[in-house]
Amino acid sequence: MSRWPRRLKPRSLRARLVLGTTLLATSAVLLCQAAGLALLHTWLTDQVDGRLTRFQPLTRLYRDVVDGRTATGEAAGSDDLPSDYRVYFYDSGGHRLALSLNGDGGSAGPRLPWAESALGLKNGRPATVAATDGGSTWRVIARSGVDGTRVVVALPLNEVDEATSRMLWFSIVVGVAVAAGVILFGSLVVRLGLLPLARVEQTARRIADGELQLSVPDRHAVTEVGHLSRALNTMLDRLRTALHRAETSEQRLRRFLADAGHELRTPLTSLQGFAELLEQEPGMSATRRQEAQQLIVRNAERMSHLVDSLIQLARLGDVPAAQWQSVDLLSLAADSIAAVAVRHPDRSIALGALGAPGDDSRDAELDIVDAVGDPHQLAQILSNLLTNACAHTPPGTRIQVRVGTLHVRPNAEGTDLPGRISANPPLSPGTRVCVVEVADDGTGLAGADARRVFERFYRAASAERATAGSGLGLAIASSAAEANGGRLELDTRPGGGCTFRLLLPHQPAARSAQHPQGRARPPLPVPTPST
Repeated sequence: MSRWPRRLKPRSLRARLVLGTTLLATSAVLLCQAAGLALLHTWLTDQVDGRLTRFQPLTRLYRDVVDGRTATGEAAGSDDLPSDYRVYFYDSGGHRLALSLNGDGGSAGPRLPWAESALGLKNGRPATVAATDGGSTWRVIARSGVDGTRVVVALPLNEVDEATSRMLWFSIVVGVAVAAGVILFGSLVVRLGLLPLARVEQTARRIADGELQLSVPDRHAVTEVGHLSRALNTMLDRLRTALHRAETSEQRLRRFLADAGHELRTPLTSLQGFAELLEQEPGMSATRRQEAQQLIVRNAERMSHLVDSLIQLARLGDVPAAQWQSVDLLSLAADSIAAVAVRHPDRSIALGALGAPGDDSRDAELDIVDAVGDPHQLAQILSNLLTNACAHTPPGTRIQVRVGTLHVRPNAEGTDLPGRISANPPLSPGTRVCVVEVADDGTGLAGADARRVFERFYRAASAERATAGSGLGLAIASSAAEANGGRLELDTRPGGGCTFRLLLPHQPAARSAQHPQGRARPPLPVPTPST
């Protein structure tokens, strides 16, 4: 294939639209002109045929021709004919006579055969024949004459051909004018019509160059360009959201790795230092050797606990909702209190029922509270909350665990209530939830510390928190609560203690299936060592 057609091929959408519109409009005009031209030619030819059909030569002219009363090649009655008529005769033997009637005396006429058998005309049916001089064609009609003769009457079609020719040239001029007009005005209309699409293209190029904050202009809501703009803006919003999430996740991962490395560096440094000490001083006393070994074991345990916490944090959410079980939160709270009391025998932890909001009397009857979730993760949440309360409050501080149900209070702003902090998304207003509260009467948390209390590796700086652990306990509890479809909240103020509140979706069907009477079990034995 040659390169020339490729060069002529339009490459832009604008050029293709203009070319297509021009071809369609010009073709439509030319087709209409051709149809009009054919109609005009047919109508003019029908007018000529009407004149031929209505023409009737005088009878005496037939007689003159048959009797041969003329000495020339024309009959004596030619002056009686209209100027443009021609009349030719065939005798009874089928031969054309030399005599003819010529209205205008011209030499040109229709090209007729000398034998009637070659004429091929039927009486009363006009036909078109060529001219003797090669000019315009003639329209002829045959009739029967006197004494077995046939008469052929002819009219020239020069006026029909001239009118048709003029109409043809007029159609060509109109077609060229229409094509030029369509190219000129079509280019303008197409340019204006594609202007919104050009803006979309320019914006898309800038976005591709890195300006991701831009949006495609959406000024034509009901057009295809408007639909395209809205679709692109929706795609851009989702892309920006995905990029923001990826960037945030990457930042969190980097911070997490940095924090984990920092936390692991201290016990590793201690292990290395005491190991080198034992290696470099083989003759140290037994007491110092025992102390160094104890410190090695203690730092190894701390590092092992930190690694276990990281593994547990990474595995949260692995249990699918289909494998959740019905969990009695009252029994779970009692078991957690018993386990923590063994590790902190000097602490007094009370178990009670959750009263109505605003009701300070916690004398409500203990009742079974059933929720659905992973029992191991829920037990880990309560264990972390109780351990946190025991580790970060002064000795003798009262710790209470309250279990019950309530409805989530609506908040028009869709945010947490004032003074309430959580790293989990809010639950739907009006939702009935199961609640486990772990409250203490300690020193509470300042606003800056409270806002970061659920962050990984974060530890508040205070006298009671100097012996804090890895800083992962509350982060694990918050992530586990969200993994079980719930939420972990904190209410605190300086000098007012802390109240951690675990909210889980309520499941009344589980309660009725296990305890048809809906009554509480016998009182649970909760160890409460004396201080």
